[in-house]
Amino acid sequence: MNRAQYLFLSLFSLSLVVFAVVLQQVGYQGVSFLPCPLCILQRVGYLGVAVACFMAAGFQPLRKIFHGLAILASGYGAAVAGHHVWLLSHPGSSCGIDPLELWINQFQVVEGLPWLFKADGLCSAKLPPILGLQVPEWSLFWFSVLLVILVVTFFRRPR
Repeated sequence: MNRAQYLFLSLFSLSLVVFAVVLQQVGYQGVSFLPCPLCILQRVGYLGVAVACFMAAGFQPLRKIFHGLAILASGYGAAVAGHHVWLLSHPGSSCGIDPLELWINQFQVVEGLPWLFKADGLCSAKLPPILGLQVPEWSLFWFSVLLVILVVTFFRRPR
């Protein structure tokens, strides 16, 4: 991949995080989308892809290493989003109290950036779908797209 493609993937991942924050702050169809612990972990995955792709664009000698880190971040995000989608399809498996919330909310970065990293919602909450899909389903879709793009381009020989 070239520098512009890495920058595009970085900006795309950041735009998905911005969209999540807008859903949290503004809402959709009159409902505020409070982030649950799994949502926060997915944001970390998108931010990991964004930072790794940005670093790959900036440091040519270490490009493969940062590309590999972007693959790991997108795979991590896909796993978390997949678990979230499974949890939405099995609502009886959640008791409503999420121990991850206490663990995530104790980090220093949460105190500094609560609008980005504070987990307030329930992972099993059914919120209004956006274009027919729940937010975790969209997240799983975009993590899968990023993962496929990153894996295919990692093994492609440069021209």
